[in-house]
Amino acid sequence: MSNEDYLKDISEIKNLMNKSSRFISLSGLTGILAGIYALIGAAVTYYFVTTYSYGTLLLDGWVFKTIVFILFMVAFLSIVTGIYLTTKKAKKNGEKIWDTSSRRLIFNFLIPLVVGGLYILIILSQGRYGQTGGLMLIFYGLALINASKYSIGNIKYLGYCEVILGLLATLYPGYGFWIWVVGFGFMHIIYGTYMHFKYDVK
Repeated sequence: MSNEDYLKDISEIKNLMNKSSRFISLSGLTGILAGIYALIGAAVTYYFVTTYSYGTLLLDGWVFKTIVFILFMVAFLSIVTGIYLTTKKAKKNGEKIWDTSSRRLIFNFLIPLVVGGLYILIILSQGRYGQTGGLMLIFYGLALINASKYSIGNIKYLGYCEVILGLLATLYPGYGFWIWVVGFGFMHIIYGTYMHFKYDVK
């Protein structure tokens, strides 16, 4: 066998190892739609805050409870969309949706996300919600970075962007809402579009 044959075999073995250890059926459309959901949610939130609470939120007020509901709906729709599109892509590629790599991906993604969610709930219960947007971006970014080793590696760069935006949101709390919009809205759309044309379109 020539050196080219050996290199080809090594490359094929490497690809097989990557496929067995990484979950590669994530859909770029998931990111695009998640970004759209976030932008719609942000627009509705902005309307409620500026129209009914004059820019000031009260934790026991109905506007705040409505905003929390909107956030949950954005997260819920994003998760449902992600599961549907990922399952559809996995079936199309003849891959398993629930295997060792997908379990590792979800587990490593949820660890920072759950911890961050609990921490945010704690500070909200203490009446401190000024840093909420920044903290959401930071913990979400850490979750993406932590899960990236079990998925397509490019997802870690989205995680880095989210962490940086989260730090900026905590540094400039007056712009926290708009930075949140950039992080969860536009960054998802940009990243999802990149992933869609790189991995989904053949």
